[in-house]
Amino acid sequence: MEQCASVEREVDRVLQKFLTYGQHCEQSLEELLHYVGQLRAELASAALQGAPLSATLSLVMSQCCRKIKDTVQKLASDHKDIHSSVSRVGKAIDRNFDSEICGVVSDAVWDSREKQQQVLQMAIVEHLYQQGMLSVAEELCQESTLNVDLDFKQPFLELNRILEALHEQDLGPALEQRLLELNSSLEFKLHRLHFIRLLAGGPEKQLEALSYARHFQPFARLHQREIQVMMGSLVYLRLGLEKSPYCHLLDNSHWAEICETFTRDACSLLGLSVESPLSVSFASGCVALPVLMNIKAVIEQRQCTGVWSHKDELPIEIELGMKCWYHSVFACPILRQQTSDSNPPIKLICGHVISRDALNKLINGGKLKCPYCPMEQNPADGKRIIF
Repeated sequence: MEQCASVEREVDRVLQKFLTYGQHCEQSLEELLHYVGQLRAELASAALQGAPLSATLSLVMSQCCRKIKDTVQKLASDHKDIHSSVSRVGKAIDRNFDSEICGVVSDAVWDSREKQQQVLQMAIVEHLYQQGMLSVAEELCQESTLNVDLDFKQPFLELNRILEALHEQDLGPALEQRLLELNSSLEFKLHRLHFIRLLAGGPEKQLEALSYARHFQPFARLHQREIQVMMGSLVYLRLGLEKSPYCHLLDNSHWAEICETFTRDACSLLGLSVESPLSVSFASGCVALPVLMNIKAVIEQRQCTGVWSHKDELPIEIELGMKCWYHSVFACPILRQQTSDSNPPIKLICGHVISRDALNKLINGGKLKCPYCPMEQNPADGKRIIF
């Protein structure tokens, strides 16, 4: 973190210089424009009178030209100083960070460079679609000649269409979705927001609000208290909700909350992840990269490059936090290796679990003796486990 703080200090200095330069530039130009405006008025007055240009005005014009030239030169000189400050930021980055980050991962991880490029481009495109940057994603697809099926794009297009409507406080598109399948509170929150919008319309919307309250009937068991609060707010409708104990119902934070809830539930319904794989990979990489760079340096120093030979396994375990736990992981207690599709976990008759590679190494004379209990068994009786 010290490296980040060092670079951040340089960036702060540059931003401060930009701010100071902008203020000085604006003030100098305003003074110059005021000075030139006065001179222009004097010249126009002399021209109306038909008098020839006096020596005094000629001198003032010369001084004005000199002042303009000096001001421009001073601003250009100050601007050059900012260039040197910006270059120091680049030097601070080179000094504090390793530029050879790509060397941390072996090229053997990828089947080919074309495959590496295709996977990266697809991850970027998916991230852009999920963030609502549809035009940027389409442009990237065209420039990279990446073929993206309409079936892949359609869920993102629909999701962003509804989110844009919610940002405009339009609940119609969201209410059209089949949200009861998820047993989620989202549908109730959408109806509640629509009801609150009717309440905000004042007494003229009271009958319409009462009629719309029938939508709350399916949610009465789970959201009884919230429904009672909304019904109680009708008493203060003529006085104005903003001056009543129910003024919290008009808080705009409800719209931000509904956007987050809809994104989470809609992604679940469409089979999408709430966070894009690119953002998750980037966040995980920021945590893992310093550790991997230290491991790489130790491996090179001790000349034991064979330690890290598996392309689907890291040489050490890196703690990424609960946020990055997506599925169970089993490590063989015999070989101390993480199981995979080619080396799955096998459950023995006695109940102990080892990897297939460990099972094959423990076979002796067509029989297998469990390494944890003395039970002998037939290796073929082992069952593959899927977590």
